Amino acid sequence: MKKYQAIIQFEWSDEAMSVIPEHRAYINELIDEQIIEHYAVSMETQQVWVTMNADNKEQAREVLDQSPFARFWTMEVHELFLWDGHNYRLPAVRLN
Repeated sequence: MKKYQAIIQFEWSDEAMSVIPEHRAYINELIDEQIIEHYAVSMETQQVWVTMNADNKEQAREVLDQSPFARFWTMEVHELFLWDGHNYRLPAVRLN
């Protein structure tokens, strides 16, 4: 599997807010299945950043397009060459 970054721009409205519970349930399922690794939302910029695992770009897009919230967004999907951070490191060794 490869890693992908989805950058989503959405439009907030009362109608969009009404599907949030279904959308969160879907996202939580994808996180539990380890398809989505990171999910971040900015209401200030009305953007979402999703880091996910998929076989190809089309599969990543298809998975996210199944969200009930998908009709409110436009999305770019990019394959990641490198994804690194504190969570991907072994814990620091501390001698007593």
